[in-house]
Amino acid sequence: MIQQASVTGPAPGRRPELVPDPDVEAARIAAVRRYDILDTPPDGAFDRVAAMAARLFDVPVATVTIVDTDRIWFKAAHGLEGVKEIGRDPGLCGSAILRDDALVIPDTLRDPVAVNNPLVAGEMGVRFYAAAPIITPDGHRLGTVNVLDTKPRSITEDDTATLADLAAIVLDEMELRLSALRALRDEQERREAERAAREQAEQDKAAIAAFASTLQRTLLPPALPVVPGLELACHYRTASIHDVGGDFYDVFPVDGGRWAFFLGDVCGKGPEAATVTALARHTLRAAAQIDPEPVTVLRTLNTALLADVTAGSRFCTALFGLLVRREDGGFTVTVATGGHPQAYHVRPDDSGAVWVKAVRPQGGMLVGAFPQASFAQTAFSLAPGESLFLYTDGLTEARTAEGAMLGEDGLTGFLHQRTGPVTATSLVEDTVTLLASLPDGAGDDVALLALSVPGPQAAPDSGVAATAHTAAAPEHFGQE
Repeated sequence: MIQQASVTGPAPGRRPELVPDPDVEAARIAAVRRYDILDTPPDGAFDRVAAMAARLFDVPVATVTIVDTDRIWFKAAHGLEGVKEIGRDPGLCGSAILRDDALVIPDTLRDPVAVNNPLVAGEMGVRFYAAAPIITPDGHRLGTVNVLDTKPRSITEDDTATLADLAAIVLDEMELRLSALRALRDEQERREAERAAREQAEQDKAAIAAFASTLQRTLLPPALPVVPGLELACHYRTASIHDVGGDFYDVFPVDGGRWAFFLGDVCGKGPEAATVTALARHTLRAAAQIDPEPVTVLRTLNTALLADVTAGSRFCTALFGLLVRREDGGFTVTVATGGHPQAYHVRPDDSGAVWVKAVRPQGGMLVGAFPQASFAQTAFSLAPGESLFLYTDGLTEARTAEGAMLGEDGLTGFLHQRTGPVTATSLVEDTVTLLASLPDGAGDDVALLALSVPGPQAAPDSGVAATAHTAAAPEHFGQE
């Protein structure tokens, strides 16, 4: 349904030309200004979306555009060198921005609106065009993700859905960017208010800490989602308030009611590691929307890290998993590893202790270190009353009172000797308590992620998500 345009039309059976409603168009332009993205420098995240679109659709040109009052500005343009913007002529982007759904023109010369567009009638000679609008949560269309070819062709409904997914990924990146801009502006205002009361050295120290905290928030999900039939819990702790950590995690839906999760650790800290963290998180999310097979997702991340010049020689470890709900209320879990420490599958046993099994597919190599890296995966059942516990190596490298590292043996023993319930929340809470009890806490960043299937007494479709982010020694565990 077209909500923001009126129709002026050619003969019946032809695609009508849409005319924007002035009031809706004014609100749309205000939304474009709000994101403060026009005329900004190139950004690797948007360039990757355009390159991915060109590769997925096997077309020579793919773009990410923002539609201004009288121009169409290219935030990313794959295969269209030297073009920064074009006029807002109807037929292609200028028409696609007026639609709720994707615009697909199999043959532009047979389309009465597109045939006169300069990209069609001019030297480029576009013959095929498809675009999905970039729609904000409040319904404004900022621009489009487009694929173009110089020969007529057709695409399937699945292809148009993929194009819409790419547009949604672009919006996610814009929202993250906007959130960071707002946080940075808020922080700048705070610093200005305190400038008269602080010495310059104190101002600089506060600015460094605030910047790291702001950037860290953009690299982690603000809260875990609620997954029907599953309890989720996580905890994140940075070792220093002055450094941006390299640990990352996420849980999100993929196609067909399936859910994906990942947890990883980038080599190093600071802005350079943050660049790789952002690339890893967004690549994993985007790759899973195309093909959620865990090994395939890690291969895509490996390729992206090796190809991105901003990543340098940095690499990461990662676990990526896929959840499929079973009829008995449990889940089938497929987990792939890329050089990451083992996860733990736990459940109560008949003796009152905890049954603990390491989940470590054999053969998973570091991600982003080798072009021909191989990755391994394994599948198992997560039944009602059972949990899966993931962590980064800041946990196992923490020192005990005797000065030795906790290690995998120490963590296995800790899990086995627990007497409380084996739920995601209790596992994370008890592990945070364990870290706080160690003489020096954790010397490195620590990320924890736990997933558990409630027992038979819980409501069958209930879901619980608990999230905690802290920058120093943990004081509490937050429930979202």
